[in-house]
Amino acid sequence: MAYESAHEAPHFINRAGWLRAAVLGANDGIVSVASLIVGVAAAGPDRAAILIAGAAGIAAGAMSMAAGEYVSVSSQADVERADILRETLAIGKDPVGEEAELVSIYQARGLSPATAALVARELTVRDALGAHVREELGLSEVHAANPLQAAMASGVTFTVAASVPLIAAALAPAADIIWAVVGVTLIALAGLGALGAQAGGAPKLRATLRVLFWGAAAMAITAGVGRIFGVSV
Repeated sequence: MAYESAHEAPHFINRAGWLRAAVLGANDGIVSVASLIVGVAAAGPDRAAILIAGAAGIAAGAMSMAAGEYVSVSSQADVERADILRETLAIGKDPVGEEAELVSIYQARGLSPATAALVARELTVRDALGAHVREELGLSEVHAANPLQAAMASGVTFTVAASVPLIAAALAPAADIIWAVVGVTLIALAGLGALGAQAGGAPKLRATLRVLFWGAAAMAITAGVGRIFGVSV
């Protein structure tokens, strides 16, 4: 199903799988651990309790993100394999009907009946299953689910990103932990938004503002809960 491009224009869709997991892991790591630290600090200024809560949040969150990504993407991969198997059986049982199905797909995309039939015939001769997997299921090597890659990307980026607010809490004066964590976290989120957009070839400003807004909202709500109830959350 692979092909070699005839030009050198850059494309970023082949990064979609790991990039989504990496951005999700990093964003969740920064926001969840920073919010946890801010909530605990708002409830009480005990540095030891704050750091313990942050470290526990990193350990639990990284494992949760990695396991969640692995299970989720594995389920997706199972569905893809099952669909490919059904398509394989259908081609073996009714190759003529399956080729006619390809013809109808290409006609629906705007090809003339003669051209659609020619394309379907040549692709069927070359790789019938690959053609049906691409055209009917919308799958390719680029989009194929990779559970281990997603789990590693999510778990590692969560840990690295979540360490940022924890380090800020460890180094800041006790009276300034909340503001130090909030400031460092917002800077890190802005960098993450811009970096994710750069890696994916997307506009940077919108991505940056998006992560900043939701990160700030999460920390504000958690700090409010900690302040109101005076307990670790």
